[in-house]
Amino acid sequence: MSQSFQEDCADLARRAIERGTVSRRGALQALGAMGLLPVAGGAARAQAAKELVICNWGGLANEGFSRNYGAPFEAANPGIKVGMNSTGPSAGRIKSMVDSRAVTWDLCDSSASSSRVLGKDNLVSKIDYNVVKKSDAISEAFTLEYGAAPYSFSSVLAYDSAKFPNGGPQNWADFFDTRKFPGTRLLRRDALAVLDAAQMALGKDPAKLYPLDGRACLAKIKEIRRNAVFWNSGSESEQFMRTGEAVMGIIWHTRAKVLEDESKGRIKFTWNQGLLQAGIFVIPRGNPGGADAQRLLASMLANPEPQVELLKLLGNGPTNPRAAALVPQEFKRFNPTDPANAAQQVTLDGNWWGDNYTELNQEMVDIITG
Repeated sequence: MSQSFQEDCADLARRAIERGTVSRRGALQALGAMGLLPVAGGAARAQAAKELVICNWGGLANEGFSRNYGAPFEAANPGIKVGMNSTGPSAGRIKSMVDSRAVTWDLCDSSASSSRVLGKDNLVSKIDYNVVKKSDAISEAFTLEYGAAPYSFSSVLAYDSAKFPNGGPQNWADFFDTRKFPGTRLLRRDALAVLDAAQMALGKDPAKLYPLDGRACLAKIKEIRRNAVFWNSGSESEQFMRTGEAVMGIIWHTRAKVLEDESKGRIKFTWNQGLLQAGIFVIPRGNPGGADAQRLLASMLANPEPQVELLKLLGNGPTNPRAAALVPQEFKRFNPTDPANAAQQVTLDGNWWGDNYTELNQEMVDIITG
């Protein structure tokens, strides 16, 4: 199974601390803003006060989340504590908890497509948009029926400019054109965002990208599979590009920035036709904190400052429209939701993917391994 973007963020933070490019405190604050930090004691619930628990995919410590969201929320809501659990909120674990009526999580770091599937299976609650404000997100793609997003990320085209002295690829048609731009391609071992890129390479108007033609997109992948390598984790995608095993790739923008910085600009990336994606949180049905989980989620979307801190550390895009004015100039080019960057991209349709992911992803894996 491919690593999730959320898991990759924790890896990036650890590496940044090890290299000394950020302080441990700064990393903890930004990871806390995203909900990637565990509380000591795992899933244990507070006895003296009501506790809301966010389940995520791992992190560094409990203090970062407490500083960014926990302490302010607790101060505004006496008697409520905010804790973290880093077990990993897979759809299977959420289903098991809900089916057994033993839910111990209040918010789970998920995805747009997963929120759709979980919602259709009656495993997560609808978001109460009388509490969570849609106006606190840059578009409706970040405030879905069964989830809302306090951060974003993108899948972009990165390439080694040294391999293309006459100019590198600038769109997905170029990416799939192995005659004009020879060399090994790098794709994620997952259909999400990859088939969307294939659809644009086939010439469909990005403004009218969905629904995808799944069969045609899979056929496009099949055309280059013998001239491609596939990554499972963000660090693996970096390594393929760093060593030159691939000359271009579909990778997360956070890893593209690392490569650009590390190579002093030799490895470049373009926002053109990037796939902008929502970092969705869901509320398991029957969560112990009840409606207070909606209020916590609302606060995560409503406060732009922690979102900007996350951008500064890891590159995750803020989703609050007021955040753009707070982003320092030197970070604007690497912000997926900066108006100039977002205008070049396509927002991935999480609802469409929720209805089609299982079948198409299996078919893509069959093509890759066949």
